[in-house]
Amino acid sequence: MNYLERPYYVGLLNAASFHGASHQQPQEYYVFTGFPVLRPLKKKNVKVNYISKKEIPDLLLEKRKTETGFLTISSPELTAADLLRFDKRIGGLNRAATVLDELSEAINPEKFTTDFFKAVQDTTIQRLGYLLDKVLKKTSIAEQLFEQSKKEGSHFYRIPLKTSAPIKGFTSDEKWKVIVNTQIEMDE
Repeated sequence: MNYLERPYYVGLLNAASFHGASHQQPQEYYVFTGFPVLRPLKKKNVKVNYISKKEIPDLLLEKRKTETGFLTISSPELTAADLLRFDKRIGGLNRAATVLDELSEAINPEKFTTDFFKAVQDTTIQRLGYLLDKVLKKTSIAEQLFEQSKKEGSHFYRIPLKTSAPIKGFTSDEKWKVIVNTQIEMDE
């Protein structure tokens, strides 16, 4: 991406594997970059998908040394948020929760800073908090996320856990304001 002079970072399952959450080897690479949108490409059996974002949050990125040089990847905290925001790209909410369970070991709650809250939508924070708190039982991380979200002025409104599923007739979590319209099934 340097040759295009565009900011970028490697994210989703690829970044999760760098942070030790390599439940399954990713079959595709996901690269986040700014606009204009780039088309996916495939070379030598490697598929690269591009996801465009308005802003690339530099303070939430890390440099990693690889065999071919340095690579910019998302921090564990941004990776967790991206896994939930783009869950359909990686195989759904169940897979996102499975990876998040392993990734939670690398999450540092002190990095839930103003920059994190500027880069991540409130709805993603709600879903992340709900999964960490109620499904994965990572209550310490979830509580720090909740407290910091209040300090940052996040506004929680009722949202579905699974965005593509119906929402009528399901209970709602009062703390995270998440309508629990799906059952999370973790891979073992």
